[in-house]
Amino acid sequence: MDPNAPPDTPSPAALRLDNQVCFALYSASLAMTKLYKPLLDEIGLTYPQYLVMLVLWEQDGLTVSALGERLFLDSGTLTPLLKRLEGAGLLGRLRDVQDERRVRITLTPAGRALRDTAERIPACVLQQSQCSLPELLALTEQLKTLRGHLAGG
Repeated sequence: MDPNAPPDTPSPAALRLDNQVCFALYSASLAMTKLYKPLLDEIGLTYPQYLVMLVLWEQDGLTVSALGERLFLDSGTLTPLLKRLEGAGLLGRLRDVQDERRVRITLTPAGRALRDTAERIPACVLQQSQCSLPELLALTEQLKTLRGHLAGG
């Protein structure tokens, strides 16, 4: 029997692509990113930049480290995003007066004003998902639980 020949029997159910939670998450993430792209292009943001802005619209003046914790990003990934947003005039990076090792991120007036334009995005996503709001909220909670389990928390 040729060891390089394909197996005569199909893979067990545990190895089928459509039974993989990782693939379901990956392909859903691709679809979600595709949905968001034109919506975010209209307001001049990439998806990672949008996530930064969402956090700052919730709580302005966070430190870089607090922002990174909230987004599950390290400073090496976050710093270039912040520099681009600063270059676009949406935020400022200032040394903390009490501890100069910390950098605080604050929205500019343009960054705060962008929130009004972005407020329509969640409704577009809800409509395109063809799910009810309670369904999406339940899915979000399930995914946060899964994330916590995977992160060891």
